[in-house]
Amino acid sequence: MTSIREAFQRFFSSPKPLPAGMYHYQAPPDDPRNYRLHLRIEPDGSGTLIINAATILHLNHTATEYAYYIVQNEPVEQVVSKVAARYKVSKDQARQDYQSLIDRIQSLINTPDLDPETFLDFERKTPFSGALIAPYRLDCALTYRLPSDEPSGSAPTDRVKRELTAAEWKTILDKAWAAGIPHVIFTGGEPTLREDLPELIEHAEANSQIAGLLSDGLRLADQAYLNRLLQTGLDHLMLVLHPGHEQTWIALQNALAADLKMAVHLTLTPQNVDEGPGLLSRLAESGVKAISLSSIDPTLYDALQALRSQAAHLKLELVWNLPVPYSTQNPIALETKEYGHTLGAGRAWLYVEPDGDVLPEQGINQVLGNFLIDPWEKIWKPGR
Repeated sequence: MTSIREAFQRFFSSPKPLPAGMYHYQAPPDDPRNYRLHLRIEPDGSGTLIINAATILHLNHTATEYAYYIVQNEPVEQVVSKVAARYKVSKDQARQDYQSLIDRIQSLINTPDLDPETFLDFERKTPFSGALIAPYRLDCALTYRLPSDEPSGSAPTDRVKRELTAAEWKTILDKAWAAGIPHVIFTGGEPTLREDLPELIEHAEANSQIAGLLSDGLRLADQAYLNRLLQTGLDHLMLVLHPGHEQTWIALQNALAADLKMAVHLTLTPQNVDEGPGLLSRLAESGVKAISLSSIDPTLYDALQALRSQAAHLKLELVWNLPVPYSTQNPIALETKEYGHTLGAGRAWLYVEPDGDVLPEQGINQVLGNFLIDPWEKIWKPGR
């Protein structure tokens, strides 16, 4: 006979989460969309769904379970029966919710130029909360070198004595994917100074990782070079604006014409502060949709806030959580210095220096280990 306690547990307790880990789906060869899905389930049952190695969806417990059945390619009616039984809902409701998620995912599969991370309008799990099996993103500083016409800046070259080889970076990308990290960003210094950058992007794409680039963009003025990066699988770009370089504006137009999500970063300095409002207007008129703003001069804080307000008025999305390449003018964003750790640092993302040392975030000089030689268990301690 079922006890009263067992009855209450059946009707009022939450279903046990699905097993944590990574799950994969590749569309069959006869499907013209040729899409692929990767689902990462966290220990608490929330998840991230990666679509075509280009977009991450953050999902709550229920949406994660639906996504699991999609990735497992289970028949619809079988899924409906399972969900109805697990969540004590009608089959009609379960079928409607499941079909809604399928429709939205299919819509995203067929939509170009998506954000690297997308949040649908159904209830979702808040990013960075709960237990995580791994960060969502790895920021890879391939080099701290800068173009020859830019003086050496504030990158910690006194501490970083060498750059990893392409083979060593590929080992890191593989270890990151095996640990469950779906998103990598190549930064620096100036990462396009590495001739193996296309090779590394291609390797990340082969792993099904989302690949982003943070660059001054000057080499992207060469359309052939940009095309090469796009062909290797580059998913998004943050272009660090050098307003006085004509090549910057050529690179900007090249990137805007590409099937690529792009943001522009502007460092506010005493030399360009008066140009700031005009530059923002010019960027918006050019078709830029997202902007990142920072300064290393505390006296420019009010001007920085005014630019943020102008960006909102121009309907420019404000990007706040990407590292800015080390350079003469912008080693670290002003807000990082003022407020300490950025939300998500060392948890939602990690930063790897050119020699493989791992930091919680750019500018936080706390070495957690070396990604090339140390085991993942030493580096990743979520409760740290």
